Amino acid sequence: MSAGERAMEPEPHTCARELRAARTFAEQLMDRRRQFTADASHELRTPLAALRVQVEEARLHPDEIDLPELLHHVADDLDRLENIVNDLHLLVTLEDDLGRSLAEVNLTTLAETAAARWAGTHDVRLDLEPAVMVEAASWQITRLLDNLLDNARRHATHRLEVSLRRAGDQAELAVSDDGQGVPQADRERVFQCFARLDTARSRDRGGAGLGLAIARGIASAHRGTLHVEETPDGGARFVFRIPLAR
Repeated sequence: MSAGERAMEPEPHTCARELRAARTFAEQLMDRRRQFTADASHELRTPLAALRVQVEEARLHPDEIDLPELLHHVADDLDRLENIVNDLHLLVTLEDDLGRSLAEVNLTTLAETAAARWAGTHDVRLDLEPAVMVEAASWQITRLLDNLLDNARRHATHRLEVSLRRAGDQAELAVSDDGQGVPQADRERVFQCFARLDTARSRDRGGAGLGLAIARGIASAHRGTLHVEETPDGGARFVFRIPLAR
């Protein structure tokens, strides 16, 4: 072997360091997958357990059961199961669906339409630049907006705000509320699957904890970003950035 060939070979300590890094990454990935599986199993078991209890009660004491009430509770639990399964399927198919539905869309119009659905019950304020065009799957961006608005609605005290502007070669869309905000330490955790903050989040109010994870997945699939920061009055401000259409 020539001196030049020996010089091109990686140093043993370099190879060892790269192997350790690869092993650490693989272990972290496996840990995340195990945690995701455990969380998903827990979320699915909860409505299943409730269904089983109700059905067993009806089977053992058929004369004591209020059938319309039982069917109402069963339908609610089935809806919850269906929503969780649909959301999990969406999370793993975002990029595949995106490739089939990209088009130039008017983000201003999508934001106006999404906000209008909440205007009847909430004080929703809009500050939108006109005709902000992006290349996107419109149904996915609509889902992102709906998830952010639903999250803001659950935490707002009185008011929601949607703003949209051009920022260099990107569109910047923000959904804000006037609630208690998200503590600095939780500003990444809220985007994890099944994450719930201890304050103002419960199964009744906060769902399964997939809405923000789906919103960030949609942002990433569109080569964009989604993060949360604090508003001047202490509320939460979720900021979505996506490249402008060329």
